[in-house]
Amino acid sequence: MLFRKKDNSSGAKAKTSLFARKAVADTVHVKDDIHDDAPKKVVAVEKKQPEKKIKQTIASGKVNADILTRPRITEKATSVSQNNVYVFDVASYANKSLIASAIKDVYGITPVHVRVTKIATKVKLSRRGKAATVGGGKKAYVTLKKGDTIEIV
Repeated sequence: MLFRKKDNSSGAKAKTSLFARKAVADTVHVKDDIHDDAPKKVVAVEKKQPEKKIKQTIASGKVNADILTRPRITEKATSVSQNNVYVFDVASYANKSLIASAIKDVYGITPVHVRVTKIATKVKLSRRGKAATVGGGKKAYVTLKKGDTIEIV
């Protein structure tokens, strides 16, 4: 038998040895009373999720420079750049407004239009015949006004 049924009766996430890695150690916390003789109370502690980077960067006024991963230098990107359109690889959590504000912060230019597309992941066989995923993410086409340019080194 590969998988065992989980016992959720006591509130613990996993009791069996197969699911022990997924169990969270700090889900149950024992709180002591004033007297050591008295029975101890078990109190469930909620896990705090870290705040998203997006909210922090917008609140601080400057957008994180990690949103723009790198400029995408391909044959299509260089041909499109003649029309004042630049292509960037961006973070997977980025949206149009974050990308526009990141361009403004990093290069000091306000874009006219931003288009975002997903890059599909590809499944390739590794050396030993196992399937592995390669690539994926997002890219952004940023259109600038006439006369504005971005130097990509």
